[in-house]
Amino acid sequence: MKTKTPYPVAACSLALKVASVDGLTRLIPAGRFEAPRGALAGSGPWFLGAAAAQSIIQRAAARSTDIVIDYEHQTLLTEQNGEPAPASGWIDRTSLQWRDDGLYGRIDWKARAQAAIDADEYRYLSPVFPYDPKTGDVLDLLHVGLTNNPAIDTAIPALAAARLGSGTYDPTREEDTVDREKLIKLLGLSADATDEQIAEAINKLKTTADGAEQAIAAAQDAATVAATKAAKPDMGQFVPLAVFQEQGTQLAALRAGSDVAQLDALIEEGLKDGRIPGKATADWLREQGVAACKAHLKDAPPVAALRGSQTTDTRKPDDADKKGDKLSEPELAVCRATGISPADYRKHNPVEE
Repeated sequence: MKTKTPYPVAACSLALKVASVDGLTRLIPAGRFEAPRGALAGSGPWFLGAAAAQSIIQRAAARSTDIVIDYEHQTLLTEQNGEPAPASGWIDRTSLQWRDDGLYGRIDWKARAQAAIDADEYRYLSPVFPYDPKTGDVLDLLHVGLTNNPAIDTAIPALAAARLGSGTYDPTREEDTVDREKLIKLLGLSADATDEQIAEAINKLKTTADGAEQAIAAAQDAATVAATKAAKPDMGQFVPLAVFQEQGTQLAALRAGSDVAQLDALIEEGLKDGRIPGKATADWLREQGVAACKAHLKDAPPVAALRGSQTTDTRKPDDADKKGDKLSEPELAVCRATGISPADYRKHNPVEE
């Protein structure tokens, strides 16, 4: 087991409006930094580098709660003054990023705090963090205060240390931590396992669990397919293919018979009222089908002279000496109505001897 090394706790101050870039806000500056108006005894300078920042990022991501931003460090003062410590905002624990000028995170400001910041009623962020007293290295980010009074100039560091118990910070202590010894036993590691070994064992366990889930899902899919193939269909819900095809043939025949009967009726009607001038036109319309016949009857005007028998000779007596080639007025009217030339009309409707 690692020995628990106590570390002091401090707080610094950052100008809020100049610390926000690309939706992220700087929470702790990079490199060597001190309090704005000089460090108090035993309170700095501090140092934050890329390696330490990565450790802070991993520690934050492993927590189950986001990092609170309160008003004027009320989280530390609540036991003294009995007042509540509402959040002015929350830092998304999974959003921490290391950049060249410091540790950044995404803040979700509450409406009241955002309005106060926009109105310039609050200007500074004051992160509370433990540090190594020998090197000044920052070890963690505990919480942050929205303030106008740089925290290092107050008793905040002492309050922070006192709240954590025995005036020091325990690096193995988490607000929502699990029992380290029990975790090591569950993972089958030795009692002196390092954080890296624990993380590696957890990752292996997660990989194994993911593989098991995929195998179970694949087995379930295969079982579903096999069950579907093995299931016997209810034959009462089906008919033989030959019966189905026979029914289709019969239906097509019924439809064809219905069309023929309808076409015969339409042609008979057209012959009676003169909209169909003769047998040739009737035969042509029969070949075109029901739709073409209906369209013809719709547009062709009835011809009174052609009603009744289509073989009645309506020519004048003096037409007989012209070998029957001249059309009568009713016949010419039919040609005009149907667009048939007189020659074609006579060709398909010769004068009976």
